[in-house]
Amino acid sequence: MVEADTYTLALSAYYDYTWSMEKVNDVRHGRHCVFMLHVHLVFVTKYRGKVFTREILDELKPIFAKVCSDFESELVEFEGEDDHVHLLVNYPPKFSVSSLINSLKGVSSRLIRRRNFPSIQNKLWRGSLWSPSYFAGSCGGAPISVPRQYIENQRSPG
Repeated sequence: MVEADTYTLALSAYYDYTWSMEKVNDVRHGRHCVFMLHVHLVFVTKYRGKVFTREILDELKPIFAKVCSDFESELVEFEGEDDHVHLLVNYPPKFSVSSLINSLKGVSSRLIRRRNFPSIQNKLWRGSLWSPSYFAGSCGGAPISVPRQYIENQRSPG
């Protein structure tokens, strides 16, 4: 039997924590899977225009929350500055992150532009609120070194 090293002990504690439904609120389950997926998203305004006010950010939050709920996801955190927003979303594996992002950006752009906020109308004139690019980073769970070490230490047959 292989001696337990620091990584193995950390991984053991991590999986005990993750797979116990009683201990972890973020662990969700579908019909055939158990998951805990979080993604950090950053959307930047078109031309990096400084168009957001507190009022606009307050309008965006429920829009993003509704789109997330349509994707059986949860908007965990939301905040922004004058030219970009950050979202932390808990999402199920049956939806791709890119399709979630397309809906978040499309719906929010359409609904915010309908409201005719002067800062948006004066600085963004070509029908787009968001830059076509985005940042998406996976987050949550153990540091990457822990599952990597666990996988490396698996015994291969024969």
